[in-house]
Amino acid sequence: MESNIEVLSTVKVSKSLDIYKIVDSLNRTLKEKDLMFGLALDENDPEQMIFTIYRT
Repeated sequence: MESNIEVLSTVKVSKSLDIYKIVDSLNRTLKEKDLMFGLALDENDPEQMIFTIYRT
């Protein structure tokens, strides 16, 4: 099975305790539009997070 996931946008944001709730809501709401959202800690700066939008 081949996976074609395309990165549409990536942005660094300030670390926030509740930002995962926004990412979860986006994933639940827009999965039918073939969009997926990711959130990761920045390896180089512990006060930053990386938000990524994907097309699946």
